[in-house]
Amino acid sequence: MSQREDKTTHFGFETVREDEKAGRVQGVFSSVASKYDIMNDVMSVGIHRVWKDAMMDWLAPRPDQRLLDVAGGTGDISFRFLKRAGRGHSTVLDITESMLIEGRKRAEAERMSDSLDWVVGDAMALPFDANTFDVYTISFGIRNVTRPQEALNEAFRVLKPGGRLMVLEFSQLPNPMMQAAYDAYSFNVIPRMGQLIAGDRDSYQYLVESIRNFPDQDTFLGMLRTAGFGNAKYRNLSLGIAALHSGWKL
Repeated sequence: MSQREDKTTHFGFETVREDEKAGRVQGVFSSVASKYDIMNDVMSVGIHRVWKDAMMDWLAPRPDQRLLDVAGGTGDISFRFLKRAGRGHSTVLDITESMLIEGRKRAEAERMSDSLDWVVGDAMALPFDANTFDVYTISFGIRNVTRPQEALNEAFRVLKPGGRLMVLEFSQLPNPMMQAAYDAYSFNVIPRMGQLIAGDRDSYQYLVESIRNFPDQDTFLGMLRTAGFGNAKYRNLSLGIAALHSGWKL
């Protein structure tokens, strides 16, 4: 067994070998792909749309920019980006092909087909040359990556000088009582919703557990700086239930 195979990581609250995680994450998202957008609305009471709009507000897309939308799934961020930019191009990359298939069925994908590519790929080993993209986004995806630091390093590599990274991810509330209340909702309600709406409790149990294992805002900010990003900052959304992290390839 190689040294890499000996290493372990989190899959929710379970400890697994690093070489197992990607396949298990693919299993989760293959299972929920057809109901993913509906479940996002139900789980967040629609607030995920507000968070994604806030991401675009801070990002301020400009015409003719090239976006790489990693863990882009069904295309939410890419569609928003292209609408805001007016003209440009987005490459949606996801490790789970069934998520991309669902995205290509959406009406926006048909209207924007000339401006979109859909690519199956790994965030830790992007199939693109260095200095290719103006913007890199990853929305509710980096916590599912086996080694998030490697994904950030790859983001830095493929961005052009002057390019921008933006990460939207669930995070930690600064108030312990509020965090406890949010955890109670997450662990008791969301897996049940997954069972009722998607017929899949286990996948949503994993998604809840993966949120609790993700680094807090300041720790993740340090990871951006380790990857080389300058002017790195974050903003809390909904008191810290989610956070936006931004950095530049200076």
